[in-house]
Amino acid sequence: MNQARDFILTRLGLSKRPVSGDDLATDLGLSRTAVWKHIETLRKNGADIQAQPGQGYILKSEAFTADMLSARLSTHCIGSTVQIVEQTGSTNRDAMQHAEQGAEEGLVLFANRQTEGKGRLGRVWHTMPASLACSVLLRPALPPERVPQLSLLTAVALHDALSKFVSDILIKWPNDLLHRGAKLAGILTEMRAEPGSVHAVVLGFGINLKAPVDGWPENITQAATDLESAACRKVSRLEVAAAVIHALEHWYQLYLEQGFAPVHRAWWHAHAASGQKVRVHDGRGYIEGIATALDDDGALLLDTGKQTRRIIAGDLELL
Repeated sequence: MNQARDFILTRLGLSKRPVSGDDLATDLGLSRTAVWKHIETLRKNGADIQAQPGQGYILKSEAFTADMLSARLSTHCIGSTVQIVEQTGSTNRDAMQHAEQGAEEGLVLFANRQTEGKGRLGRVWHTMPASLACSVLLRPALPPERVPQLSLLTAVALHDALSKFVSDILIKWPNDLLHRGAKLAGILTEMRAEPGSVHAVVLGFGINLKAPVDGWPENITQAATDLESAACRKVSRLEVAAAVIHALEHWYQLYLEQGFAPVHRAWWHAHAASGQKVRVHDGRGYIEGIATALDDDGALLLDTGKQTRRIIAGDLELL
């Protein structure tokens, strides 16, 4: 986000009283006209900033800025650097570019609007207004074959964080969070590596915070929901973002200290289909069976009655 606009949002968001245009101009070293132009841009981007004659500007909606989010964090790694941009094509792509430019582990990148978000298998991820599109940069000392475990770790962290706002959240293999069968969040993990060594891992995820005013896009192939509808109340983007970052930090540090076992147990416990009959479309056809286990590579093991099938990719349906 533009630094001046970020400052204005933070200042208004922290103040319980109107802030005068003169004070903002003095603090920023800008003219009153320049301040007004920044405020008009913020309004166009959705900020509910109202002018009160003779008093100044007041923010009626919640401010979501890097400074305000950082003030809520008590993490040591993830969230060491927080960036929030107004619009980008893909937060995953941006985070990977930062990685290639030498950014340190722990960078967290949010976008208020994402125009080219990607889902699994080349699908489009729709970033709705008031949703969270986020990518986290990690540089774990792992062999490339273990990186899929970090996607499962992300699902566990999101499950824990979102469960603070609403119950009945489940994980659906391989990368979805559901509330009562409808998709609430999705995950896409990407990496840069060479044989035997990982240079960077980007954990990308999107969370539906609020239902779109015009309804969900027609090309969404599965039922979708949002956190506010599930919780039957308004939710704070700052609170959700902080909860997610804290949960990611907790599970990442636990993973580095104790390995995959704690993540594996938590994931299986929260999985919607553990021990249940499912079918998975693997790109060629459907495979039906009982979901009996998850292996350390993130593959789902299905007991078909004749044999145990190891499913490494596909779309799972609960039966």
